[in-house]
Amino acid sequence: MDLLSSLATLTLNWGAFFFVFLLLVLVVSIAVMYWVDTHQTAHTIRRNYPVVGRFRYFFEHLGEFFRQYFFAMDREELPFNRAERSWAYRAAKKVDTTIAFGSTRTLETPGDIFFLNCAFPTLDEDAVQPRDVCIGEYTAKTPYRTNSVVNISGMSFGALSKPAVQALSNGARKAGIWMNTGEGGLSPYHLEGGCDLVFQIGTAKYGVRNKEGHLDDEKLAKIAAHETVRMFEIKMSQGAKPGKGGMLPGEKVTEEIAHTRGIPAGQDSISPNGHRDIKSVDDLLNMINRVRQVTSKPVGFKMVVGDLKFFETLCELIHKKGIEYCPDFITIDSSDGGTGAAPQPLMDYVGMHLRESLPMVVNIITAYGLRKYIKIISSGKLIVPGKAAWALSAGADFVVTARGFLFSLGCIQALQCNKNTCPTGITTHNPELQKGLVPQVKSERVAHYVEGLVHGIGMIAHSCGVKEPRELNRSHVRIIENQSRSQLFNEINPIPNTRPEYINMVGFHDAEASSEGRLQ
Repeated sequence: MDLLSSLATLTLNWGAFFFVFLLLVLVVSIAVMYWVDTHQTAHTIRRNYPVVGRFRYFFEHLGEFFRQYFFAMDREELPFNRAERSWAYRAAKKVDTTIAFGSTRTLETPGDIFFLNCAFPTLDEDAVQPRDVCIGEYTAKTPYRTNSVVNISGMSFGALSKPAVQALSNGARKAGIWMNTGEGGLSPYHLEGGCDLVFQIGTAKYGVRNKEGHLDDEKLAKIAAHETVRMFEIKMSQGAKPGKGGMLPGEKVTEEIAHTRGIPAGQDSISPNGHRDIKSVDDLLNMINRVRQVTSKPVGFKMVVGDLKFFETLCELIHKKGIEYCPDFITIDSSDGGTGAAPQPLMDYVGMHLRESLPMVVNIITAYGLRKYIKIISSGKLIVPGKAAWALSAGADFVVTARGFLFSLGCIQALQCNKNTCPTGITTHNPELQKGLVPQVKSERVAHYVEGLVHGIGMIAHSCGVKEPRELNRSHVRIIENQSRSQLFNEINPIPNTRPEYINMVGFHDAEASSEGRLQ
């Protein structure tokens, strides 16, 4: 008992001492903060309300998390609301994606769309798989044929972590889709999955640059020698930052990433805001021709649409220069896209939204008789079946998404992609945070997400009375004008006929004949 009594007394004495010590530390800390706050001049609130004013910044930081989980309604959050994210999560986990008691989507918002169900929908036994599309059929020695509808948009190694790239590349192979490398070069983790790849050539030419930062044909040919590298995409601009190059903070430029990109480690990786060797439409077409000559594979370009005259000039010049200068595809990005770091003025105010730009670009290319030769890839927040199906009905041949696949990896929209602190390990190179992302598990979710998205698009297509997604067109969509009226998409924005002067094009028919000979 004496021992227990002595131990209890000692514990109480030390406990009291420790409590007094903590209290003293707290008082001293408050005194120091008070002195600092009253003498600093940067923050008005802290100067007028010392110590207490600090809580404002703490609660402001926590506010976005409280809004996300407790206060925002299912359709209120931005950039992606909870309803969309929840669908993506469930599809990736291959669990029930049905809902009950009615839609939470407002069905009366002007500008929104809905699809027209057919009185005689396509029966399951009559439905067919998406048809094949051949890219580079008339120009490339090694064209690319695929029936994939949904693919992974450009996200670079560097912006993404190693396990994220591994999960995406393996998942893409399992799903039978392509993965765009983004502008950060071709890493071993892109290749190890064995999926089809689209190599993106950004303004800094990462992975295919010489010491001066110009395109190196020899390095380009080495990239093209990989069988799984199917196409090359010249990135003119992207949705997050039209008119601005890629931005990767120095803390994310590891030795491995620096080696992949061909730049110094630990330094900010800031791409030029444009290609130094592409300053006109003529330069762009010459670059397309050059890359295709070196690689023998399909070549296209990606951009956020700004000036529509660019596309008219592009089409006119293609007719003058010949089909060998024609891009095999054009990727149209929306002004509200982007996963990585971007200046807010560009993300908020620059570029055309996909809803407007995609149909207009399709119309221009069709009017100039080039729709047969140029495939259209659509990008920009197309993470759920309804939005992806709209893009196909507007005229796209393919849909690509980046953030949809991030959700399939477990992204919680923490909005920290531009930092090295992503809590899910997707956009960080901190090993402690990466360990939560297991590529073997997440690759399955990537494949499930593709399956769910394509299945959802197919359900819409079958409801509209067509057999497969690529048969959707503008006659299947109505655009809401007000609470009591909508109008057919193809009446508001019909696809034009080819202009008479471009129906019989010299040189293009020869390319078609040559293509038929190669395919036979």
